[in-house]
This record gives sequence, C-alpha cells and structure tokens, in this order.
Amino acid sequence: MATSAVADLRILGAGPFGHGTTGDFDSALLRTSDDRELVIRVPANERAASEQSVELIALQAMTAGIRSRLPFEVPSVVGQGSTRGTRVVVYEYLPGYTVEASVIPAGDGVATSIGAAIAAIHALPGSFVAEVGLPHLTAAECRNEARSVIERAASTRLLPTAVRKRWTDAAADDSLWQFQPTVIHGSLGAESFVLTDHSVGSIVTGVLGWNSLRVGDPARDLHWLSGAGEAAESILAAYRSSSSRHHDRFLVQRSMLHAELELARWLLHGVDSRDQGIIDDAVSLLDGLVDHVLGDLMNPLSPQTGPIMAVSDVEDMLTRTPQATAASGSTGIGMETDSYDRSELEAVFGRDAELVGDQERTGDPNGRSPSGSRDHDPDAVETGPIDVVASGSAASGRAASDIIAAKGDRGDAGYTAELDFSALEAAESGEITPLTQRRPSSSAE
Repeated sequence: MATSAVADLRILGAGPFGHGTTGDFDSALLRTSDDRELVIRVPANERAASEQSVELIALQAMTAGIRSRLPFEVPSVVGQGSTRGTRVVVYEYLPGYTVEASVIPAGDGVATSIGAAIAAIHALPGSFVAEVGLPHLTAAECRNEARSVIERAASTRLLPTAVRKRWTDAAADDSLWQFQPTVIHGSLGAESFVLTDHSVGSIVTGVLGWNSLRVGDPARDLHWLSGAGEAAESILAAYRSSSSRHHDRFLVQRSMLHAELELARWLLHGVDSRDQGIIDDAVSLLDGLVDHVLGDLMNPLSPQTGPIMAVSDVEDMLTRTPQATAASGSTGIGMETDSYDRSELEAVFGRDAELVGDQERTGDPNGRSPSGSRDHDPDAVETGPIDVVASGSAASGRAASDIIAAKGDRGDAGYTAELDFSALEAAESGEITPLTQRRPSSSAE
C-alpha cells in the first residue's frame, strides 16, 4: 500500500507501530532504501477516516512559514492513495517517545517544554485556519458548543442531576466565557507530545494528531491536565510565562469544565454508535463524578468573586481606604471563591485539592456565620478588582493585623489566609469586602 501511495518508494523493512491494541487506525513503521523512516496509516472505521481527512487539510495548511513559528516538528505527508474504499496516508516519522499524563514530572524539563509548546500553538495567526475552511469559532460559539454537548447528554436521561446543574451553571456564567479565541490543536493529550532526551532533559520535539485544528477556546488544549498531577501547575506556569496573549482569568475553570465534558462526549459516542459497553462505562464515570460535585458545592466551576488579593495587598488597601460610616443593621458576608476540588475520577482527575469547609471557617457544623446566614452573597456587585458589598457590623476591637495573624497561622504553606473584615471598626468595614482566599490552582495564579 505504501509503494502504491508514494512513487518510486523502495521499502527495505517494516515493523509494528502504535501501542499494539485495536484502535482507529492500522499502522506500520517503514524503513526505506534511502534510510528514511515513514509511517503508513489506514483508518479502521468511518469516524477515523473523517478525522484523517480533516488532518490532511490541517497539515497541508501548515506551510513552512507556519511551521517555523513552532519549537517542534509537525508531521509531513509524503503521499496518499486508496485501498478497499478507504484512504492510505504515508507520513514522515517523528522519532521519540510519548508518556502518560500521570507520569510527567513536575518542575523544569518536560513539563515546561510542554507548556511552551502549547503557548506556541496558541500564538499562531488564525488566518491560515480560516483560509482552508477549518472552524473559526468566537467565544460565544465555543460557549454554545459546550451547551449543545450538555443538552445532548441530558437528553439521554443518563446524566446525573448534580452534574447537569454544575455544567449548566458554568455554561450560563457570562464572565467564564469572556476570552479571546486562539488557534488550538483541539485534541491535545499527553500522547500528542513526542519527547526526545537532550542534555537539559526531555523536551517536546514533535506534536501529533492535528485532526481538530481550529480557532477556539484555548482551555480545550489544557483539559487533559486534570490527569497530570503535580506537573499540571508546572505546565500551566510555563504556558502562561510563554504566552504573549491577554491574561485569561478563568482559563483553569473552563479547562476543568472541558475535562468533565469529555465524559459527556464519551457517553454520546456510545449512544451514537449503539455500543452498550461504552454507554455503561460513561455512566459509571459520570456516577463517580457525582461525588466530586457534591463535595464541591461551595466551589463551583462558575466563578463567584473577583480576583483574590494577597495579604500584603489587603493591608496596603486598608491604609488607603477612606473612613466611612457603616450601614446600620448590616452584617459581614464572606465571599466564596472559584476554587474547585480535583478529586480522583479514574484516569480523568489526577489529584485531590483540600477544601477549607464551612465548618472550619465558622466553627458551626451547618456552615452558618454568627449572624445565622450562609457565607455567600449572591447579590454582591463586582466593581473593579474586587466585589464590594456593605459589610458593617459591631466592632470586636480586633485590628486587621490581629485578624491576619490569627487566620494565617495554619501551618500549611499551601494555603493563604482567610480574612474576615466584618469584625473591624465600623469606620473601616464599610468599604471592604470580606474575602475568602483559596489555594491557587497553579503557581502562576
């Protein structure tokens, strides 16, 4: 098949290629008479054939100029033909190896190389994607695409109510979807990165699987990090330091949403293909996700507050805040943040993030503040860098520095201080919103 697809090709040897399991493609590694290594791939089903057709368009659109902007190699098509009603494609082989997400080491090295590689993809000009007719989505269209997946999954009546509400709330939050679309790979996973050992350690030398190339939500290319354990923070930090684009405040939240929506897509694939085994597997994974959702009700995907301020920033703000009289009868209100728990979900979620629960925060097992109300204000208005609400209360006589010292002494460097300014003097509390600080989801946040 290879010699029919590539003129004057002489094959000296062939061997297995891939993981040795039944997949969407039949493939083989070839060695030619001119000492080249090639890969031949034949789709095993209609879906794979469709993906291969899109990938051919994407690879042909990636000209020498586009490829020169990337710090890694992209497969090149050597030739193509047909056999038994399907397409045969021969590619240049990219030497190296791949690893699973869970074994990527944190810190400098392969993690930082992966982060820089993703940033380079997102920095490509979107014009070359549109010129060949590949999808070019706006932020609103990315949001509608996510809504469509949620609605289709819900229509199967196999989607747990708690999971459906979590996803629907995230899709309905306007602030979550305020981002600038970029060129994205579209189907990135740990297996997409070809690694090669160098003197500085393993680095990314190639990226495979371009069948979903488009302009869209950059968070789609980060969803797989939920299974990367501690390396996720290193990859995100390298991605952000390498990116020249505007800071995306809720990139991590959307990436987690996309990770969870992969379960919905797996369910829909089972339904569309009438494969009960896939359906049962997807239902089992979704049931496992329920525990994650129920344990995270106070920390939804949809953000509830503005950016979190560091302790030093709060102290500086106190010195610059004008004196004001607090509204009588109002109570202090603690605001929940947008943090979320990365609990284990088989291969999908890679680690647990500890939560600061209502009981720890208030001392009450029902999670109620001394005033009897929940520590969450759904009517808070976002103005500028933080949310501002009236927070006057009877003064307790404690200074801000005392509160910071008391709340910040957790003995755990992974947590920052939980600050409640409702007990400050009334003259100081009228302008300051109580904030609950969270454990950042990456070292760059």
